[in-house]
Amino acid sequence: TYSGLFCVTVNPYKWLPVYNPEVVLAYRGKKRQEAPPHIFSISDNAYQFMLTGEWLSDGESGAGKTVNTKRVIQYFATIAASGDKKKEEQQSGKMQGTLEDQIISANPLLEAFGNAKTVRNDNSSRFGKFIRIHFGATGKLASADIETYLLEKSRVTFQLKAERSYHIFYQIMSNKKPELIDMLLITTNPYDYQFVSQGEITVASINDQEELMATDSAIDILGFTADEKTAIYKLTGAVMHYGNLKFKQKQREEQAEPDGTEVADKAAYLMGLNSADLLKALCYPRVKVGNEYVTKGQTVQQVNNAVGALAKAVYEKMFLWMVVRINQQLDTKQPRQYFIGVLDIAGFEIFD
Repeated sequence: TYSGLFCVTVNPYKWLPVYNPEVVLAYRGKKRQEAPPHIFSISDNAYQFMLTGEWLSDGESGAGKTVNTKRVIQYFATIAASGDKKKEEQQSGKMQGTLEDQIISANPLLEAFGNAKTVRNDNSSRFGKFIRIHFGATGKLASADIETYLLEKSRVTFQLKAERSYHIFYQIMSNKKPELIDMLLITTNPYDYQFVSQGEITVASINDQEELMATDSAIDILGFTADEKTAIYKLTGAVMHYGNLKFKQKQREEQAEPDGTEVADKAAYLMGLNSADLLKALCYPRVKVGNEYVTKGQTVQQVNNAVGALAKAVYEKMFLWMVVRINQQLDTKQPRQYFIGVLDIAGFEIFD
């Protein structure tokens, strides 16, 4: 139903045939009062008037904000398709999609690395995003760009009992692509990795094997090179290994030292680092004092804190880099005159 300018929706928690191509056609070109309330009606009116503005998706966690955002983007991509389809081309053995395909494919990739199961929502966005869809003077798709906000870094190293870390970890360990297991030097058992097994490891409503293939396909459609794709997986694997690093206290000293180097060797290999240098930086960090650098001793707790901070920083930097690369791909340099912005903010949870 409508409430003033707003379209109010309720998540039915099941798939209904309200977003299929027939529905898109039914709302195309219709005035708001000429069709029943629908997010497509709001979207089409924004497109027809073509006034630069924003489409806001708000509500508590699980209300359906992200799904509606995806459908709105899909609607714009469908009705404003440029018609100038790029020929699918092989680049480094990877298939690259059209602008419309790439705009739509940005969602499954960002969801894999930025969505997770929470107490109330099996696919909760743990970051906010603002997507601008740019149109030319004739109303055809010209380009797009994405801004992300406030990725929940703490989830990389800690989850509540009824929650899960980011989907990508469990997708990889689903063993749908065994070559990833070998490349990342990991097992298929999430309980082998402390950072990703503090809560749930499976979600009834999510098929991690199917989702991995969707994520992998999205990386290809968005034009990532083979080396970039490998690097994304390797950094994700390294974060998992970081959670298994063990340290012990030196006798009669408040100084930590590595308790074995096997895990550090794996993490360092995946990140292209020297294992000894990695452990030295964690146990004996160099701190600038005045104009000089001094080596600082670390207790076991301090080193563990440093490992967690490193894992969160690596994951966040990788996520932000992916957004930059997606934006490079979506920036076609075509003339653009208008844009419609779609804001999808992270949901809030009320437990009363």
